[in-house]
Amino acid sequence: MSEFEPAYLELLRSGELKRRVEEAHSMLEECRLCGRECRVNRLESVKGAVCRTGEKAVVSSFNAHFGEEAPLVGQNGSGTIFFTNCNLKCQFCQNYQISQLAEGREDSPEEIAATMLHLQSQGCHNINFVSPTHVIPQIMAALLIAAEKGLQVPLVHNTGGYDSLEALRLLDGIVDIYMPDMKYADEKVGRRYSKVKEYPQVNQAAVREMHRQVGDLVMDEQGVALQGLLIRHLILPNGLAGTAEIAKFLAEKISPETYLNVMSQYRPMYKAHEYPRINRRPTMEELQEAVTLAHEAGLTRLDERRPRLVWLVR
Repeated sequence: MSEFEPAYLELLRSGELKRRVEEAHSMLEECRLCGRECRVNRLESVKGAVCRTGEKAVVSSFNAHFGEEAPLVGQNGSGTIFFTNCNLKCQFCQNYQISQLAEGREDSPEEIAATMLHLQSQGCHNINFVSPTHVIPQIMAALLIAAEKGLQVPLVHNTGGYDSLEALRLLDGIVDIYMPDMKYADEKVGRRYSKVKEYPQVNQAAVREMHRQVGDLVMDEQGVALQGLLIRHLILPNGLAGTAEIAKFLAEKISPETYLNVMSQYRPMYKAHEYPRINRRPTMEELQEAVTLAHEAGLTRLDERRPRLVWLVR
């Protein structure tokens, strides 16, 4: 795997990356980047856009992050860029200051490109875009600049999983590693706790497309991810995340080799106190049941580091 090259470099050489950047930018005129397809003209206004983001992306922070999945972190960390705002309204969001309270500053594509190159210079194994769905055109514009200046590490699309197929197809051959959440298996649960319609349908279609593009997770000799799909599944109290259904979908419709991180760090944050069924942490029994359900569904690559008697906060 020593000859591995990030997917976007071939598109850069052919000129296709530049064409895709232009196409992505045009989508901001009638935004269809996520499953909401609000069709707001974000070049003129953010009024009506759930993501509250206009022509410029808003960045909260960036760093070499060592708290991500082990295949992303390696020895030198994942080069993580946290984007402000979100296309979801999760009432329990652990990072609500960023996703809901809009903490951050507007950055130009040139500034984001400089951040990407800085993280690469620090030895980070990848560039990890957190909450990128609503700023895909801005990321692509920055990538074109960074790639022309020597960026050559894999890209991670670290998303809440409510991505439109139209936007994902623009990323085909650009993103190396997809890391979506699979939050809910029940549409009514998604509507109640993330204020979004048809989450399972949109999410599953997105995961299918992501896997079509990059396949199962591939790692180098040191166990660092190079390409492929990782799934994050946060366990909610009272079985609200729908683990059995999600694990079955992954094993039967995607691949039994899908890398699944069963995440145990849920705690009631933001507005969770207003919803009795999510106003507590999952019990150890609920966490262990989730792991068992994933195994029983036939998944063979399960990250079980977190369901244990230690509460970790992402």
